[in-house]
Amino acid sequence: MVVKYSLFVIIWLSSRLKNKGHMKLRNILLLVVVLLFASCSTKKVVQQSQYPKREFRGAWIQAVNGQFSGMDEVQMKKYLTEMLDNLEKVNVNAILFQVRVEGDALYSSDIEPWSRFLTGVQGRSPGWDPLAFMVSECHKRNMELHAWINPYRARTKGTKFVAPEHQSVRKPENFVEFEGQLYFNPALQSNRDHICKVVTDIITRYDIDGLHIDDYFYPYPVKGTEFPDDKWFEMSGCADRGDWRRDNVNHLIYQLHRTVREVKPWVKFGVSPFGIYRNEKSWEYGSKTNGMQCYDELNADVLFWVEQGWVDYCIPQVYWEIGHKAADYEELVGWWAKHVVDRPLYIGQDVVRTVNAKDSTAVCGHQQQRKYELQRAESNISGSCFWDAASAANNLGGYRDFLADGYYRYPALMPQAPFIDAKSPAKVKGVSTVEDEDGTMLLWIVDEKRCKDVMNAPHRFVVYCFADGEKVNLKNPAHIMAITEKRYFRVPQEMKGEYVFVVTALDRLQNESKGVKCKVKL
Repeated sequence: MVVKYSLFVIIWLSSRLKNKGHMKLRNILLLVVVLLFASCSTKKVVQQSQYPKREFRGAWIQAVNGQFSGMDEVQMKKYLTEMLDNLEKVNVNAILFQVRVEGDALYSSDIEPWSRFLTGVQGRSPGWDPLAFMVSECHKRNMELHAWINPYRARTKGTKFVAPEHQSVRKPENFVEFEGQLYFNPALQSNRDHICKVVTDIITRYDIDGLHIDDYFYPYPVKGTEFPDDKWFEMSGCADRGDWRRDNVNHLIYQLHRTVREVKPWVKFGVSPFGIYRNEKSWEYGSKTNGMQCYDELNADVLFWVEQGWVDYCIPQVYWEIGHKAADYEELVGWWAKHVVDRPLYIGQDVVRTVNAKDSTAVCGHQQQRKYELQRAESNISGSCFWDAASAANNLGGYRDFLADGYYRYPALMPQAPFIDAKSPAKVKGVSTVEDEDGTMLLWIVDEKRCKDVMNAPHRFVVYCFADGEKVNLKNPAHIMAITEKRYFRVPQEMKGEYVFVVTALDRLQNESKGVKCKVKL
């Protein structure tokens, strides 16, 4: 109403200013009219806080590229520990660790053989368990560990020896060869059952926080060569091969979803699809892009899985640059934000391609700043994940420094998953301090009677700190001093004066309890 009235007054005044001496003022008033109309018609963008309290900050650690080749146990542990230390410095809170590359295992398994990406030979034990090590090390740093598997790939081109216990040796009729690689046949229920058996084993024996699959479903297409599944397609009786293939993948995703929920309902099941769902020329609601499509070529109907509630988060791999002719980052980020609304959406970032795309207007000198600005401008996007972890940890192009100084300056809790569980844990009791030779320690008590329900039992704790007299605002992550699994917090010795500490409890899904205050004089 105020805007309408202002427009009326301005238009009336401009109509009265008809002589030559008033023409300049009249033109200015008309320009104001245009700007007011524009402000009324422009779509409002709900921008996130620069420092959100909840945000997924993930990193993929892959084995498939051979980054662990030639390392013994001591070397690999050192390599991974240093990587995690560097990521911890910038408040990364989730690691997606590849544990199944080609029907193999980067963990101790009675179902599938040890991966050649550990020892160079499939089936040869490295003498230790990388997944168990990573679960422990991530949890020490208050990072989630998501076990990342490739469901269908059974043999890559570089694999020369296949262990006798590999499924392709035991049941060769269940596999299809394509362009020098071997795949679990997606059409077979027995293969879906085997994959879910593997997942059940991982979730049962390891304290993982998530189960993750990437963009490899039906293989990436090769011009002039068709994936050889004619026999099974003809047996299906389906009219359209694409619909049939997508249905095969849908069955696997649904079965994986049910498997995860039944074994450990707090474990999240996520997917990181190829960055283009469909081009506009293929589907009227598709993105304004011109590249390969997740739906059509890889036969992965990600939006359907989201709508059905079969996945708990989605991380499209938007690896291209801003302004890319075929797949513009800005276009795709906006498209995914519009279409993935029923589950948490994070954006997959390519570190190398980002720092190689120069931007003279940015402080960092490349596109990282602008990409994060675009992502944060979408209220529906609640995090990101970078490929690959090593490039970010090694601070390629200053990537890690930019996060530390800006967007990841403060810790962040995980985005909530109310579709799994929205109940908060009970608050802690008896927050107090004790003094010892090392200084002051903050202690609290947990009601053990309320810990019987695993879903809602306190799993971690958040310690906030406020200056005496300062308003307590638990929504501001700048006040988070620690996220810890311990039931105490060592106050830094350099802190002097009076403070108010607040302690909250987090359950497995990081639902947060009410806070309990404790005033401390140091």
